Amino acid sequence: MAQIAGNENINKTLSLNRQNLLHDLEQLLQSDPIYISDGKILRNVVIEAALRLDPSLIKLLIQSERIKSHFFVEVDGTLVFDKVKFQSFVSNKTFLPDSYTAFKNRIGLVDEQGNHLSQSQNVVLTWPYKDCVLEGSMTKEDKGRNEVFWNTILSPDDITRLFEPKVLTRWERWSVDLEKWGGVISSAVDEVRDDDNLLIKGNNLLALHSIKNRYAGKVKLIYIDPPYNTGNDGFRYNDRFNHSSWLTFIKNRIEVARELLANDGFMFVHCDRNEFAYLKVLMDELMGNEKFIESIVVVNNPAGRDYGGIANMHEYVMCYAVSQNSSLNWVNNPEKEFPFYDEIGGFELRELRNRNTKFNQNNRPNLVYPFYVDPYNADDNGLHRMSLDYIEGWARVMPAKSQGIQTVWRWGKVKSEQNLNYNLVARQKRDGQYRIFEKYRKTSKMVRSVWADKLVNSERGTLQLKTLMGKQSFTYPKPEETISRIIEIASDPGEIVMDFFAGSGTTAAVAHKMGRQWIAIEQMDYITDLTKMRLIKVVEGEQGGISEAVGWNGGGSFIYAELADSNSALINRIGVADKISTLKSIKREMQETGFLCCHSDMSSFDETEFAKLSLNDAKRLLIDCLDANHIYVNLNSLGDENHSISNEDADITRKFYGI
Repeated sequence: MAQIAGNENINKTLSLNRQNLLHDLEQLLQSDPIYISDGKILRNVVIEAALRLDPSLIKLLIQSERIKSHFFVEVDGTLVFDKVKFQSFVSNKTFLPDSYTAFKNRIGLVDEQGNHLSQSQNVVLTWPYKDCVLEGSMTKEDKGRNEVFWNTILSPDDITRLFEPKVLTRWERWSVDLEKWGGVISSAVDEVRDDDNLLIKGNNLLALHSIKNRYAGKVKLIYIDPPYNTGNDGFRYNDRFNHSSWLTFIKNRIEVARELLANDGFMFVHCDRNEFAYLKVLMDELMGNEKFIESIVVVNNPAGRDYGGIANMHEYVMCYAVSQNSSLNWVNNPEKEFPFYDEIGGFELRELRNRNTKFNQNNRPNLVYPFYVDPYNADDNGLHRMSLDYIEGWARVMPAKSQGIQTVWRWGKVKSEQNLNYNLVARQKRDGQYRIFEKYRKTSKMVRSVWADKLVNSERGTLQLKTLMGKQSFTYPKPEETISRIIEIASDPGEIVMDFFAGSGTTAAVAHKMGRQWIAIEQMDYITDLTKMRLIKVVEGEQGGISEAVGWNGGGSFIYAELADSNSALINRIGVADKISTLKSIKREMQETGFLCCHSDMSSFDETEFAKLSLNDAKRLLIDCLDANHIYVNLNSLGDENHSISNEDADITRKFYGI
């Protein structure tokens, strides 16, 4: 009894010392608003500052003798900060409120130094765990479980291992059987050519990091249709992220994906109103607001959804370019009718004058010069000949003035001379004055920012997939026409199109039919019986969607591969477990075969206490015990016989990575 009482006294003393340390720390941090929000210490911000040895934090800490004696060591007359010990103390939830709790559902705006709006006018988006990696709870419809974070600043070594390239297995090449046209066969993969299409099963964040070196700077268009964060339980991903989790989830993936884009590449992101505002600011930060092109409004439900006060009819597609010099293609308009015709063909008239007064005689003097128009003769279209040289009796025409400002022509004199009386003509207006016009002959046009035609209707996508697969197999797939329009304006035949939220495979299917190379990544199990099967049908020459419009009759090939499972197999089983007894069995297997994180001590695991947890909490606990760096087999473990990687898979994996 005396021993027990002594232990209790020791524990009380330790607890009191820690409380005193906490009190001192809180008092110090309250003096710097960077570390405080709503009166609460921002633990994550404090730890980040400590790990980068932020001078302002160090100066604060050494003001307290108690803190200095506890977290600093004197070495040859120099104070050395024990940041690992400090991190351990601050990370203890007993003494500091968890930063996720303190930040819960709280999104604010701060400048690049972390100062709040009241302290700065330079604004970027910030949110809880902005500097974290969210691997995500995406494999099953695990509705109650919070997402899994690994903080890039708290454990950079772990994050590096997490992002190491992964081993790929179950390689298959699907192509047309040349001996029996019309059939598609699967064959072994002996190499991955530079122009091969690629379908990968696995966590998209880790898959992106795995293919990054091979495809960096080669992708022309990335289109993604990520979870909309609607709380819709029917969505195959965990579509119940809070704002903070969702932003982190998207940020992690965009950061690595942008490295794959070519210098003239584009990124298009589909979203709805739930995260539109947050996503816009995030994308501005990641891609650069000067690279923003437009947010396309897609009227996907013309009838509207009658709830929320206003019937919503549309979604958005945000468009960004890698370079401000990148230019989108114009879309063809085969039904265009021209008002005028000549011996060359149809045309319309576009005034040569630049109506933008920002460009004027003061800053564009070379674009101000006269034309001379023959007033006596006009062709069947009522168009007059011109000259750049003075001819007596011909009318002199200058760019008109606007609000007293001398405007300019759009073309310089040399170009005008090259097109004179060929693509450049004059026409008399009702006021008797002559205007100079370009004969505009293109049947294409710049894509508009509102898409409201029936081809982009969501029901169309659902019907297309149901007709192709013979059943309702996916919720809200995009119509092929929506994706084809994006691919048409943002890429050319032969260029690479990527979608790392591949879903039912619409992007890959459309890219294939339009002659683009493609890379698609999907984590969900339906990839094998939906996504892959759809693409096999495309190779066979299925006639749904845009097939008739683009003249698609089949052909080509694609490679299928999977990130080699390690802890991911255990995570999948934990996710579908429906009772504690099943989780207990998995826990015992984890001890024997799983890769556990270095902080897990399964020997002290109390199964009685474990049984008292809710099913979701029990799942969370087991997953947290697994090492995140071993969700899949890392490339540097390729020769480890414990992973049972076949010689064939090992050989093609080495070829894929060029090792």
